[in-house]
Amino acid sequence: MTTDFTPSRRGLILGAGAATLGGLALSNQALAAAPAAKPVTLLNVSYDPTRELYAAINPAYIKYWKERTGQTLIINQSHGGSGAQARAVIDGLQADVVTLALAADINAIADRARSIAPNWQSRLPDNSTPYTSTIVFLVRKGNPWKLRDWGDLVKPGIQVITPNPKTSGGARWAYLAAWAWALKQPGGSPDKAKAFVQQLYKNVPVLDTGARGSTTTFTRRGIGDVLLSWENEAYLALAELGRDRFQIVYPSRSILAEPPVTLVDRTVDRRKTRTIAEGYLNFLYSPLAQDLIGKNYYRPRNAAAAAKYAAQFPKIPLDTIDGTFGGWRKAQATHFDDGGVFDKIYQPR
Repeated sequence: MTTDFTPSRRGLILGAGAATLGGLALSNQALAAAPAAKPVTLLNVSYDPTRELYAAINPAYIKYWKERTGQTLIINQSHGGSGAQARAVIDGLQADVVTLALAADINAIADRARSIAPNWQSRLPDNSTPYTSTIVFLVRKGNPWKLRDWGDLVKPGIQVITPNPKTSGGARWAYLAAWAWALKQPGGSPDKAKAFVQQLYKNVPVLDTGARGSTTTFTRRGIGDVLLSWENEAYLALAELGRDRFQIVYPSRSILAEPPVTLVDRTVDRRKTRTIAEGYLNFLYSPLAQDLIGKNYYRPRNAAAAAKYAAQFPKIPLDTIDGTFGGWRKAQATHFDDGGVFDKIYQPR
């Protein structure tokens, strides 16, 4: 796990004035109650591929908060594999908010550390997921192995790069996307899906702990023929490393990835940062933040922002965690907890 606590310093020019929260705005009373006497610090514990997203969002919220309360706000970020980040919070990392890759990791904090209210997912719109994503294939330019769909990944000689599902949220989404594809094939069954995913992992030469590590392994170390990538991470690789080196392949179907957010009740009550933390998470649903979400290659929830960036997100069938796997609690227990399906099918090299 790689973790950093440096405040974001990247500047942001607001094109249309201050952000507006619309119906999600904090009340004037809540804003007035915010103490303006001294700076306050928030810690956002997040997963690997959100580094650039929150480098854009944090300065916008800091500006919004300063204009309305006069208070100086510093937002520190911690990034790593989502499962590893959840365990760090369980072990005592004092996060004010967590913005992780999947609900199972926040459930783990709520269940084991008792530091997040059990009803956390009902406190914000869309089950507390202000943006969505999916899993795509990142391949080398020209797609030399002609990898078009999940079935191509089990061909002999193909090297698939994906992180460890025990520590990475993106890896769990990718594992379940592959499982769902196999399940939905003609004659598909749970046993056939299990056999398919087992064969896929035989083609995985190395398991990094997080999505960003796997991106580095594939794009910079030159290992592997295909990266099972967050959609936003794949677009970022094209933007930073060049479309002349890599290209994105959308499989015939994938999964609707819904990364959730919540405040950590025990921390915000102890540090008296609840109002600021609630404002920060509400801000993620604002028109300004939703536009930044689209610019950073995540799929916005806001209808206007979603329409603005629709062209960059091809439409393919997306299986859901509830519809195909019975929700994250069931999926986590079945596939990823100790002794689950992943432990049974994966044999480390």
